[in-house]
Amino acid sequence: MSDDSGKNVIRGKQIQGPVQTESVQTIHQHFGVSEEKFQALSVEHGVTQMALASFFKILEQQNVSLVDLDSKLREVAEHYKELQRKLTVFQSDDPDVMELKKAAKESLDNGDFETAEDLINQAKEKDLESAKRLQAVANKRFLSAAESAAENGELKKTQLKYREAAEYFKEAADLVPQGEELVRGRYLDACGTAFQDAGMYAEAQGPFERALEIRESELPEDDEYVATSLNNLGLLYDNQGKYPEAEPLYKRALAIWEQVLGPEHPDVATSLHNLAALYYNQGKYAEAEPLYKRALAIWEQVLGPEHPHVAQSLNNLGLLYDNQGKYPEAEPLYKRALAIREQVLGPEHPDVASSLNNLGLLYYNQGKYPEAEPLYKRALAIREQVLGPEHSDVANSLNNLAGLYRNQGKYPEAEPLYKRALAIREQVLGPEHPDVANSLNNLAGLYYNQGKYPEAEPLYKRAYDIFLKKLGSAHPSTKTVKANYDDMLKKFAEKP
Repeated sequence: MSDDSGKNVIRGKQIQGPVQTESVQTIHQHFGVSEEKFQALSVEHGVTQMALASFFKILEQQNVSLVDLDSKLREVAEHYKELQRKLTVFQSDDPDVMELKKAAKESLDNGDFETAEDLINQAKEKDLESAKRLQAVANKRFLSAAESAAENGELKKTQLKYREAAEYFKEAADLVPQGEELVRGRYLDACGTAFQDAGMYAEAQGPFERALEIRESELPEDDEYVATSLNNLGLLYDNQGKYPEAEPLYKRALAIWEQVLGPEHPDVATSLHNLAALYYNQGKYAEAEPLYKRALAIWEQVLGPEHPHVAQSLNNLGLLYDNQGKYPEAEPLYKRALAIREQVLGPEHPDVASSLNNLGLLYYNQGKYPEAEPLYKRALAIREQVLGPEHSDVANSLNNLAGLYRNQGKYPEAEPLYKRALAIREQVLGPEHPDVANSLNNLAGLYYNQGKYPEAEPLYKRAYDIFLKKLGSAHPSTKTVKANYDDMLKKFAEKP
């Protein structure tokens, strides 16, 4: 007894000899084709008589008229021979598939189309099974490659090269295979964040919107990741001055976090802070104040009164009062934030420098320049020591100290500081970042104060062009620079 174990069995009808699917006599009855004509047609079309008999059966089943017989017979024969050709030249690295295709051609030659179809379907199923196995392996490798690209994105972020980081995160999102949309959404969100950190707001919008679309499609509407995407897109609109678009996103994110995490969760406090900052940026201080206060209360209760988040909240509330000229209310908040940071983080921490800067700004706004100067200088020294001389926060400190000197008419002291801040921002953030536009505007203002209009004009123009491109014509910064530029041009024209 023979042993066939381990062999692949080809399912289908067994072929034991020629299969006469339709007799010549029947063909003669239906179509008036004699045996001699039938044999001639077999030779003319280059097909076996069994195949030709099957052709006539098909034509009979399709009710082909005698008028169309010749053209339809030729059409069927052409399709048949094309299939024969494909089965003959077909190659596969799977021997089972090759055997199935070989058997299908034999069935085709014998006019047994039903068996041929079954065998070809078996070959298809075998290929699909193999493809699915290979695809599963490929998908794992694509996911691994995507994660490697994302890791390089994180590496670039540690070097403050946000644009390059964004490109790596975009590559990661593109590498993610179909069926892993939430992974794709995570990389798109990271891509948008990196573009935003680079000041490339237009480039950030697409990834943020796509990430939100994916998460809303794949997750429940009250999922935390949906809230994260809403918050991030809202922050982007906020930074562009698109406050009407940002507000509903912030509010929806806040509602989700309150529902999912509870009203006293730290993430709820963060959401409250973002919404408050939106109102603050619009000068809606009455709407911002209760939100800042509620965020502060949550952080104090949950994290304790000496936590760095509490210091951040005190700082924000201080800024709110500072901008309203409520200096007595702002000063103790700034000082408490500074004390917490010095105690918890150490006297040389960058957050300490931020508090020193803000307290200096408070004194600057009151015209207390002697009190402001040492705070600005200490903040600058910390940032240069801890972050390095080319960091964007160093540029911020240089800008603030230059502004202090400018307001005192100390133009020679202010100019090199403004120029160094501009150079750092161009190098670190790129030549079209909004912070670069701020530096250009400030340096132009310095020249304007000295009546150096030819030096001021190209700086104002470049600042305006950057703001217009990056933030749009409706943004407050764009409007401010446009007013400065127009005023300078007017003065320039009036100058004798």
